[in-house]
Amino acid sequence: MKILFVHQNFPGQYLHLARHLASISSNEVVFITQRQDASIPGVKKIVYKPRRAITPGIHQYLRETEAGILNAQEVARVAMELKNSGFVPDVMLGHNGWGEIWYLKDVFPNTPLLGYFEFFYKEHGADVGFDPNDPPTPDRPPRLRTKNFGNLLALESVDWGQCPTTWQRSVYPLRYQSIISVIHEGIDTQLVRPNEKASFNIPGTDIVLQQGDEVVTYVARNLEPYRGFPSFMRSLPVILARRPNAQVLIVGGDETSYGPGLPGGLTFRQRLLDELGDAIDLSRVHFLGKVPYSSFLTILQISRVHVYLTFPFVLSWSMLEAMSAGCLVVGSRTAPVEEVIRDGVNGILVDFFSSGEISQRVVEALEDARAHAQIRHNARRTIVDRFDLRTICLPAQLGLIDKLVL
Repeated sequence: MKILFVHQNFPGQYLHLARHLASISSNEVVFITQRQDASIPGVKKIVYKPRRAITPGIHQYLRETEAGILNAQEVARVAMELKNSGFVPDVMLGHNGWGEIWYLKDVFPNTPLLGYFEFFYKEHGADVGFDPNDPPTPDRPPRLRTKNFGNLLALESVDWGQCPTTWQRSVYPLRYQSIISVIHEGIDTQLVRPNEKASFNIPGTDIVLQQGDEVVTYVARNLEPYRGFPSFMRSLPVILARRPNAQVLIVGGDETSYGPGLPGGLTFRQRLLDELGDAIDLSRVHFLGKVPYSSFLTILQISRVHVYLTFPFVLSWSMLEAMSAGCLVVGSRTAPVEEVIRDGVNGILVDFFSSGEISQRVVEALEDARAHAQIRHNARRTIVDRFDLRTICLPAQLGLIDKLVL
């Protein structure tokens, strides 16, 4: 079988699926991307880049749309070159988010296209307006409606869609939900598992932490409001004061993935550090930046309590991986988290904005690790039963591909 993947950040959500399909000798796997580094054995990677930047001064509503069109045009050119060379895929898979899949069916009209859909923007009931400090403006509804241009174009172009969680599918218009299957890309629970012997040497220090120590962890791609970074930081003064042996490990970059950044290039990390000042002991709060995956896993394995907060938005892999590693997750009482975590059963739920509630539940977890042993066990059981790569998610993805190809 010939398979064509498209995702600007290779391999994105397709790591496990592309690796599996490429391991079958009879398959030919091609992956179109913007990312130059990284590779998967057996996958032919073709790197593209847009021919030009977006038009200076273009209407602000259309900036993302034009960027998507530029991506889509270049992907279509690459696809046409593949077609002219004799490569006609049996199935195509691509993430909708950056426009790349919009014109694939114009090149390969008879090849089924499976689109990956992460989020549909809404004025009510999701991320927008969740923060009470973000008041509505007359500009917001038309801006969001236009922001969904790519979602709607792709929904009308694909043969079928995939979405990682039920809640994320629920934010799409009802008329399209019937063509979107809920299949998570999967957690490798054989790799991401508890390890009683794990230890972590904090870079630049002689501090070595291991399971049993009072370790509080927080992980996000970037340290920003969408992932509750301000609420987490504001919980630290109480946590550190009440638990003098606690060490806090914070993983994440200083860029902005979601929502607006701060003026003047100020990072949210620096803003919160300025706000809190001497209220936190920086000798026990360690900003690790972006770490290798192996280090990330070790950090989860030594965690006494892992804090995961998010707007009603895309659910992070890191929360599911934390549960798979046997972490006690203190998570926000928001829809994406509540789809997976039941309060007091397989995790602890708190008010996203309440630094007081966050600190109280973290302190309780640090006081007695044994008191939460069953919750940790249930957390891992949840991931094994619902999100396991080999027994649940990969077979479901392969089954969906088979239905499209037949």
